[in-house]
Amino acid sequence: MIELKNDRFLRALMRKTVDITPIWMMRQAGRYLPEYRKVRAEAGDFMALCTNPERACEVTLQPIERYDLDAAILFSDILTIPDAMGLGLFFEPGEGPRFHNPVRTEKDINRLSVIDPYKDLSYVVDAVTNIRRELNGRVPLIGFSGSPWTLATYMVEGKSSRDFLISKTMMFNQPDLMHQLLSVLTDSVIVYLNAQIKAGAQAIQIFDTWGGVLSYHAYKEFSLQYMKKIVYGLIKENEGRKVPIILFTKGGGQWLDEIVTSGCDAVSLDWTTNIGVARKSVGDKVCLQGNMDPAILRSNPKRIKEEVEAILMQFGGGTGHVFNLGHGITPDIKPENVRVFIDAVHELSSVHRNA
Repeated sequence: MIELKNDRFLRALMRKTVDITPIWMMRQAGRYLPEYRKVRAEAGDFMALCTNPERACEVTLQPIERYDLDAAILFSDILTIPDAMGLGLFFEPGEGPRFHNPVRTEKDINRLSVIDPYKDLSYVVDAVTNIRRELNGRVPLIGFSGSPWTLATYMVEGKSSRDFLISKTMMFNQPDLMHQLLSVLTDSVIVYLNAQIKAGAQAIQIFDTWGGVLSYHAYKEFSLQYMKKIVYGLIKENEGRKVPIILFTKGGGQWLDEIVTSGCDAVSLDWTTNIGVARKSVGDKVCLQGNMDPAILRSNPKRIKEEVEAILMQFGGGTGHVFNLGHGITPDIKPENVRVFIDAVHELSSVHRNA
């Protein structure tokens, strides 16, 4: 086993002492990087890039080569599981992901079965293996999946949505049917993430992108309870280390106390939550990750540094903080502004951690 040279990300997730606040970014391998755009053009399209383990490895490593990041995250997509279930994932230019075969009826859902990651998503497992080898212990590797609720919304709507009318109609009018769908997705996520861990993922993040569109009670019933099942179903230790689990519900800051009960090691926050208030609420129960508004990266270096410092001051001293954006970095961001952001976190946190 190759020794991990920089483990501050994993240490922070476990609320252990670190020298400076670690940082990574959601969507850190992506279209804001010219080297990524080149590889994607060579691949032909997004799915061709995702399903090629060698190219997925290459683009995962691109931001690690360019910046002083403290973790790499597997380059893939949250919709790989529905695609493996036969829904026919494709991407319309300018419109995002779509499915040829959305699930709308009991018959549709009855046809679904739990995936076999080594058969149905072997390209992801191979990519994880390749990335760990090429990282050579520089930084830890994060594996991930979408949450069952988030995956279900895409599968039922057939695409991204603003109002989730079809999904919510099924949830309220046919709750048993929605629970059936969520159950098969939960079991699939568990085996998928465990395959990533066995292949070398050293931490896991669950992206509950659309949990925040639910009411309080619906969130607990249709999203959080299934994420809890995933947390308890995952491999807890690999290669002699604990494998920390991060939950990210976009728009879920108001349910922080409930999310903490999931058994996760860290909660990722979007920018609508004050991280200092969140820390007072959770105490030392979990690590907090976040939570700068990605739009700040469209500004100037001075403004970026001010925002970094404000968040560090809100969090306060001590450990248990992983710096991140409140959601994914957008394609229009200048790479030089990303460097300012990352360097500012490391430089300023060395002061504020001991404040």
